[in-house]
Amino acid sequence: MNNTIAMKRFEIVIGIEQLDQLMELIERNETRGYTVIKNVGGYGSRGVRDPDDVLLEQENVMVVLACKEDQAQKLLNELRPAMKKFGGMCLVSDCNWVEGPIVS
Repeated sequence: MNNTIAMKRFEIVIGIEQLDQLMELIERNETRGYTVIKNVGGYGSRGVRDPDDVLLEQENVMVVLACKEDQAQKLLNELRPAMKKFGGMCLVSDCNWVEGPIVS
């Protein structure tokens, strides 16, 4: 792939009540370029979270971000202990950022 930069992608799912703390952690590590998706559902250690259930008070959010390897390691060092408090899950994978226009 031409014009790509190797990066790490984070996909973090937590309860909305921890979102402010997670955003502070991300910003403190000077990580930029994240996306927050609210009202996500799934099945995990807390059981089923169905965003369409009007009686369900707990809401999950998903934060997706990508950063270079050195930045990812800094973020992981702080994120690991925080995730133990937050609950939820964090997936980290390799990805490539595509630079410039994509022409097929």
